[in-house]
Amino acid sequence: MGVTDPVRLERLLGGEDLAWLVARVRRRLESGASVETVVKLADATTRQRTAVQRLLGRPPVAGRTLTVSLPEVDRMLRESGTCPGGLQEAVVALTGEVVDRQAVTTALEQAWQRAFEPLSEAVVQRPDLAVWLAELRRSGLVRRLAGRPEVAGPLLDRLATIISCLPAAGEPLGRFAARVAGRAHALDDGEPLATLALGVARTLSGLEPGGGAEWRREVWASVGILCDELSTTVLTLGLPGNGSSATGQALGALREAGQPAVLTLRQVVRDEIAPGVRRAFVCENPVVVATAADELGPASAPLICTGGQPSAAVMHLLRQLAAAGTDLAYHGDFDWGGIRIGNVVFERLPARPWRFGADEYRSTATSLHGPALSDSPVSASWDPNLRPAMESVGNAIEEEQVLDLLLTDLAD
Repeated sequence: MGVTDPVRLERLLGGEDLAWLVARVRRRLESGASVETVVKLADATTRQRTAVQRLLGRPPVAGRTLTVSLPEVDRMLRESGTCPGGLQEAVVALTGEVVDRQAVTTALEQAWQRAFEPLSEAVVQRPDLAVWLAELRRSGLVRRLAGRPEVAGPLLDRLATIISCLPAAGEPLGRFAARVAGRAHALDDGEPLATLALGVARTLSGLEPGGGAEWRREVWASVGILCDELSTTVLTLGLPGNGSSATGQALGALREAGQPAVLTLRQVVRDEIAPGVRRAFVCENPVVVATAADELGPASAPLICTGGQPSAAVMHLLRQLAAAGTDLAYHGDFDWGGIRIGNVVFERLPARPWRFGADEYRSTATSLHGPALSDSPVSASWDPNLRPAMESVGNAIEEEQVLDLLLTDLAD
């Protein structure tokens, strides 16, 4: 095979009037398309028509569209000795090496598929994660977090290992991360692996999507991993406990004494707290627990306090009770903050209202004069009539004002 004549090639194909033709051929080569075709240029200029006529040595053709046979150009380049390698080699000589973009795209997709293989194998053993994996692939989250398949591969391999180790048995997050992911901070907030693993934990536990530090603690706790295990607590009264753990024994002793108990997230996750509880009441304010302890003592029904917005320890304990068949009944303040807390409780737990609806508000508001409602109104997810009733009356009713009613139910 002969050698390309660069001077002659530049004279034939390198001019401005044939730049469109060279660019068209290059795009086809980059996309993996065949050059055994014709290309057309609408509204060609006179100079462009003349350049094609000179290139192929043919008379002018009437019409506004200029049609060029690429095989004819290829043959001319070969037979003239200008570029024995033909049109493709000529385009490379004029514009530089051509990358087959389709081939590159295919290779990249294959690399992403290989990166997901460890995760796919892990999910075969956990079919409850199949829908999560399909959504993860569809969302493009891994590509955004990792950027490249060679980064995603090790990331998803560690995630597969985490899946095989869940649920844990009340293990601190840092220790779990060091043991399973090789680095104590691998599951810290903001780490790519933490983002993916949190999605796994949420799916396994069936929790709703959410956000914030308390929600993340709750999600980790739901699969037996502890964050801030001692600072997150739940206030209780009257839980029966059991003899299978030190926590259970302590609860039993405190119930007999009629004293409240403060449980850490560590205790709630690690120990069986209160099996066999038929019904438990849930309140918003610690004053209800303190008053029940003072007035009822050991005769009080089981009572759990959210202490405002429920913590991870509160939610984990309530889910434990609900999963064991306990009937949960919730009461909170009749103010807009209390309604927001109630929405969290009722939307995330199988609880029912405890004297916490529009009828109870109206009957109480007629005899009590609470402070004026402030803050922005919010609808109650469990009772569509509650917000209109509160807006109509305009007063807040706090739990401290209805303690006698609540104690009556706890005494039953």
